[in-house]
Amino acid sequence: MKALGRIFALIKRNVKEILRDPLSLAFMLAMPLGMELLFYFIFHGQSPQFEMKYLAPGIVAFAQAFLTLFSGLLIALDRGSAFLTRLYVSRAKSSEFILGYAFSLFPIAFAQSVIFFLVGGIIDPSIFSVTMIVALFLSLIPATFFIGTGILLGSLCNEKSIGGVASIVIAGQSMLSCMWFPPESLGKGVLTVMRVLPFKNAAELLQKGFLGYSDFFHEFWQPLLILLAYTVVVFALAILVFKKKMREK
Repeated sequence: MKALGRIFALIKRNVKEILRDPLSLAFMLAMPLGMELLFYFIFHGQSPQFEMKYLAPGIVAFAQAFLTLFSGLLIALDRGSAFLTRLYVSRAKSSEFILGYAFSLFPIAFAQSVIFFLVGGIIDPSIFSVTMIVALFLSLIPATFFIGTGILLGSLCNEKSIGGVASIVIAGQSMLSCMWFPPESLGKGVLTVMRVLPFKNAAELLQKGFLGYSDFFHEFWQPLLILLAYTVVVFALAILVFKKKMREK
């Protein structure tokens, strides 16, 4: 119970810190939303890639990649201040710190998904379905991966370098998820690499429910299991790295 109390206290503190930076929150919502509207109205008649059933879930996954930067910056700033130094002398474990940071960002991730799907549904009402509700909850899985990646990077990098490192993850989600081009246009070798990496799996997990499954295992269970594996690994590494930093302090 004491551990839950410490986690909950850290969550409340982190939520307050997040709300003190409304400009960053607005950017995380406004930029992907602008892209969703812009690409749909310009290109939706030219390629299936920009129909809302494909575009909206892809934008959700893309927007969640910004959580890497947001969570990484949050923990990097705390590491550079006296806040974490004071907490290090408490009885809190590294896993409690990590969970406190992660859970404070879940509401943002869920709000992103709701907003982008709602806007997509206003444009294309066929999105409003049971599939959208399922996709909303499924979106928390790639969100957890990106949050964990940000926490890991924030534990390794300082506030000056985290932006550049986290931008690699954002670029990876944009370029390696097949958001902007059909996968059929790529070679088998490239597609194999993309299927092993988390980025295409994050988008595909959310998109295929709207587009329809032709192979349920490869189009649902495979991306789900790959993402869960990456999520477990990044959180385990984040806990180990954070624990090492605590000992150094």
